Amino acid sequence: MTHQPTSKQFKANARAALSNEMVQTAMGKVGGGFVGKRAAARAEVPEFDALRDAARDVKNHTLANLDLYLERYEAQVQASGGHVHWAETAEDARDIILGIVAEAARSEDGKAIVNKGKSMVSEEVALNPALEEAGHKVVETDLGEYIIQLRGEIPSHIIAPAVHVTKEQVEREFREAHPQFDADRTFPDAASLVREARTVLREKYFEADVGITGANMLIAETGQSVIVTNEGNGDLTQSLGRVHVVIASLEKVVPTLDDAATVMRVLARSATGQPVTVYTTFSRGPKRAEDPDGPEEYHVVLLDNGRTNMLSGEFQDMLRCIRCGACMNHCPVYQSVGGHAYGWVYPGPMGAVLTPSLIGVEEGGQLPNASTFCGRCEAVCPMRIPLPRMMRSWREREFEKHLTPSATRYGLGLWAYFAKRPSLYQFATRWAVWKMKLFAGRKNRMSWLPFAGGWTAHRDFPAPEGKTFQQIWAERKR
Repeated sequence: MTHQPTSKQFKANARAALSNEMVQTAMGKVGGGFVGKRAAARAEVPEFDALRDAARDVKNHTLANLDLYLERYEAQVQASGGHVHWAETAEDARDIILGIVAEAARSEDGKAIVNKGKSMVSEEVALNPALEEAGHKVVETDLGEYIIQLRGEIPSHIIAPAVHVTKEQVEREFREAHPQFDADRTFPDAASLVREARTVLREKYFEADVGITGANMLIAETGQSVIVTNEGNGDLTQSLGRVHVVIASLEKVVPTLDDAATVMRVLARSATGQPVTVYTTFSRGPKRAEDPDGPEEYHVVLLDNGRTNMLSGEFQDMLRCIRCGACMNHCPVYQSVGGHAYGWVYPGPMGAVLTPSLIGVEEGGQLPNASTFCGRCEAVCPMRIPLPRMMRSWREREFEKHLTPSATRYGLGLWAYFAKRPSLYQFATRWAVWKMKLFAGRKNRMSWLPFAGGWTAHRDFPAPEGKTFQQIWAERKR
């Protein structure tokens, strides 16, 4: 079965996450590591902001000429002996890959063994469920993806899929999934869990008929796909299977190798705080006669799935995203509720913009409201994407379509009635301040307040300490 988006139920998802002790324990460890490492990596590069400007300009130029660069990329892949497939929808992408996998199967029953590197686009098109429903065996080789595959979950983070899972939970999953090992074995630390996963996954690489990877970038000049990893699983996945399939969205293309290098300098620093990831792998076409190893077939599936509709519109800037995860690492909302609360593939601020762009504001319109508008997401984005501005645009569209709760709409209407009448507004706010001070009493705080149950259920509401802003402003003018 494919994963059905629950973005429309964000509030309920968030409440469940906030009351989940395990999720809260895991998420409490997220912010510090990513945030601190990014800050340190940024400080080591004095020209980092200039690099951000250069990377942004590369992507803007590419998006303005996307058709030309995609055609050039296709020609280069074909010249190397590879095949390019164009998928307008998620269903098209699934059908194309199912066909490739079925042809690659070496077993008598026509079922293939498929190894996968981490790919958010494959999550977007629900590729794993489709392959499994067709009878193929799918193995995620990225450690985080392997853990959530065992748990039957979707990623909670775009670069650390299992960030919401504790060490104790991973240990339980491994004991159940790996009965071939001694039941009394111990896991004193995370490294011991990594060793067990490596032992299991090493065997899988040599069994695979097909290796499927995503792509951090596609280079039009050379026809190469680029993946960045820290585990080396991507290299083994794409080189040991008889067939290598790359699945990527259209906007991943960049013009030249130099442009790819520019983006690379901001990618790892923004994502994990590294100058560069442990492995940066370029692939292009099937193996040549003189190559000792590599895939016999090379396929690239280019996914649209609504992205061309974003071109030349108010959400085009979102297509600059390089999936570093910096916005969610710094987002107080994401750090509180985790990725699953967002109900689909892309969480955090980038998901709050991209999700309604891809599945519609009717399904994803709750997500742009999951923001304090503190602006940290835009401040740390290596591609300078104006996330708060686009979230405001989605809020406006949600309001225009009457998708916001009635209470919210009536509340905004009531506020607008007073705001358009300054004298009445000033009288009402003075009366409210006086009433709240009276209600607070000597404690100068309130444990209950009408229409503020979401606040007072967890903390007291402080009473106003003095006059309204308008009163103070008027006095200062006098």
